[in-house]
Amino acid sequence: MRILGGGGCQYAVKTTGIFYRPSCKSRATKKDNVHIFYEAEQAFAEGFRPCKRCKPGGLRLPDEEWVVQMTTYIDKHFNEFLTLEILADVCHGSPYHLHRTFKRIKGITPVEYIQNKRMKEAIRYLTTTNKSPAKIGLEVGIPNISYFITLFKKKTGNTPAYYRKIHQ
Repeated sequence: MRILGGGGCQYAVKTTGIFYRPSCKSRATKKDNVHIFYEAEQAFAEGFRPCKRCKPGGLRLPDEEWVVQMTTYIDKHFNEFLTLEILADVCHGSPYHLHRTFKRIKGITPVEYIQNKRMKEAIRYLTTTNKSPAKIGLEVGIPNISYFITLFKKKTGNTPAYYRKIHQ
């Protein structure tokens, strides 16, 4: 849904907590989740964050808060297919700017953060369940078992099976 309006008209999406210019290229949203503001300051005052992509009212979300938004999304969706483009779409920015900002703030790239989160979860599964490495790989978002084993060994120094053996 696109809300067209002139002047300072903005719209906010309750489910994301973000407000936009009517011309923003952000994803369409359900009508029930939209709140209209005539000035960006009103949306900001009600707790909505400005979109990083369209910068409504000239306001910008501080980079640190934007990175928190990204890491929160990754932490909740690490087991899904994630790319810079998907993160940029969800977090309302460009993939290039997102990557550069994330690395500057966190010291690692978004891909490294995703991999670390997946390996942390894989370790938890290996030490608390009897699931196979193939099943664990699927559950942490890495469906290719060979890649899962290779990445796990790169990050921990051990294969998943050996890691389980020495930590049980």
